[in-house]
This record gives sequence, C-alpha cells and structure tokens, in this order.
Amino acid sequence: MTPVKIPLLDLTAQYAELRAEIEGALRSVVESQRFILGPVVEDFERAVAARLGVTYAVGCANGTDALLLVLRALAARPGDEVIVPAFTFFATAGAVWNAGLRPVFCDVDPRTFNVTAATLDAAWSTRTRAVIPVHLFGQMAPMEAIRALARERGAFVLEDAAQAIGAQRADTAGWVHAGAAADAAAFSFFPSKNLGAFGDGGLMTTGDAAFAERLRKLRVHGGERMYHHEMVGTNSRLDALQAAVLHAKLPHLDRWNETRRQNAALYDERLRHVTEICTPWVDQGNEHVFNQYTVRAQRRDELKRHLEGQGIGTAIYYPLALHLQPCFRELGYREGDLPVAEALSRDVLSLPIYAELGEARIDCVAAAITEFYGS
Repeated sequence: MTPVKIPLLDLTAQYAELRAEIEGALRSVVESQRFILGPVVEDFERAVAARLGVTYAVGCANGTDALLLVLRALAARPGDEVIVPAFTFFATAGAVWNAGLRPVFCDVDPRTFNVTAATLDAAWSTRTRAVIPVHLFGQMAPMEAIRALARERGAFVLEDAAQAIGAQRADTAGWVHAGAAADAAAFSFFPSKNLGAFGDGGLMTTGDAAFAERLRKLRVHGGERMYHHEMVGTNSRLDALQAAVLHAKLPHLDRWNETRRQNAALYDERLRHVTEICTPWVDQGNEHVFNQYTVRAQRRDELKRHLEGQGIGTAIYYPLALHLQPCFRELGYREGDLPVAEALSRDVLSLPIYAELGEARIDCVAAAITEFYGS
C-alpha cells in the first residue's frame, strides 16, 4: 500500500471554510478593545445555554477549571468523596483532588466505556458527596439511572461533558443534551473538541440561579464587585476572542456532529469483518457525537505502529487507568482492582474521525487495518 498522510486531527479545512466568519468576529473584538468577559462572552453564554436547553451557562478559562470551579462551589467538607471513572482524562480526578475532595475510582461499562449506576454504586460510601459521570468520547452516560441513584442518596451530580457537546440521550422527558442532565456540567473548548476554540476555553452549566451566581463569582476571585471578595475564588475567565471564535462556530456544530456520525458508520461497515477489532458501541437512546472513534484492538501497540508506518495518525486514550497513576498511590489502589478500566487501557486505539475526513481517507485507514490483520 502506498503510504498516505492522514493525521489524527486536521483543523485546517474547518478554518478554511469559516475563515471570513471567524476573522470578522475576531476583528470586531479587536476593534472594541474589550478582551476580558463583556458582551461577546455574555452573548456566547446565552447562545450555548439556548442550544443545550439549560438555564445558565458560565464561561471560564478551560475545561479543567470548569470541573474545579463547580466542585469548589460545593463548599467541600473534610473527608468528602467524589466518585469518578478510572478510565478517563486525568483532569476529572485532578480537579477533585485540587478542590480538596477525595477521588474514589469506579470501573466502567466495557462496551460504552462510561460509568453506570451499578459501577458508581460499587464505589459508594457514606462519605460520597458527588459523582462525576464522564460522557467519554462523545457518548452520554445513562444519566436517568445515575440521577435517580444520586437523588436517593443526596449526592450532587456533575457531568463531565468535555468531549460531548451536542450529544443527546433519550430520557423519560424526551431528548436531553449533555450538560442539561444533572445538577451542573463542565465543558472544554480545547481546539481538538467538536466545538474548539483557538486556544483554551471552558464552560459550566446549571439550572440553579444561586449556583450559577456562585460560579460567576468564583471565576473572578470570588466577588461580584471589583476589590470586594465574598469568597476566595480564582482567575478563570473566558476571554472575548475565544468566545467570538466559538460563537462563530456554534451554528455549524450540528452539521459537524452529524458528519462525524456518518464517518463512524463508514468505519463500522468497513471494519465489520475484522474480528480482531471491536468498533464503538452506541447505547440505545444515545446520539453519539464521536469526539473520538475509539476501537478495542488485539495487538493494539503493533497495530498502532503499522498505521503510523502508513502515515495514519492514531492515539491511545488512555494508556494507564487513573487509579494506577503514581500521584494517587496514597489512595491505596492496586492493579486488578478495576479490571475493565485496566483492560481498556491495554487495547483501546482512536482513529481519525474529524468531520472533513472524507470517505476516501476512511477507506485508506480501514484498508490498512485489514491489511495488518490479514482479514
């Protein structure tokens, strides 16, 4: 096979399509010279809130801060625990630790890679203050059952929707967006996300007016008025340039997500006869947005090297489960404690899935995988 160049992510085509819109939005901010918060950020917050079906959206500096500020707003008590999945990006657990809470790790479903009410229940204790279901790779966790469990036990639910903007799940009340299915939610606008900024950016959502006001204060050093501080906050503001970029991109999000689903369906079809590959499982009632197209692969590391030799970009999200990270050694977890998360870390591989990928390049990736396995 002739080597091709297919990066894991290529944002240049997206920018070329939207260049005029984005540059016009940026020019408007530059001409106003209002770079920190202000009307551009407020307009974006209102637009996102309407898009997600939530009452309040509060911008912040990045997705990690979005998690951290929500947890800070809970006013932690000594010994409070927060249950998080062992298989996700580090920020989920790191934010818990940095908020002064104790992360407790739970296992995940082997098909969806998400937590369930059952996996959360297995890690629950009398000290559980909150749970953080992560909508991993763009698919929502089963929020209806998770909400019911948390409500019964008086725990706060924080959605980690960093990878899932635009994802939906059919609930008893109809379709519910990621970010509108819990007490609060955190989003990331890192450039690789389905809705990506030109740098870092984050957002918090909630339906509680008082909680939203607390978040607004925490992002600007804990006060509503300058130099008057009701609590100890931090500096975590979404700047107007990033908000302008995101607002220009927002109307295109549905189309990009739909194209990602179409790309995923093409991969599913092309790889259906490769028995050594397990393609992503989409849970019934979910509308996946495929921030990543992540397969489980036999001889994963060898396959990765083969694809790289063909010029095809891949990534391993994530090569070491969180409960086994050296920084959490004092929590007392050992290998074998959370077997699904540990197995996933050994065999997952993410393939290119961005909206501009195109069928021809998907065919190349699928052909290279088929060639490797001799299927």
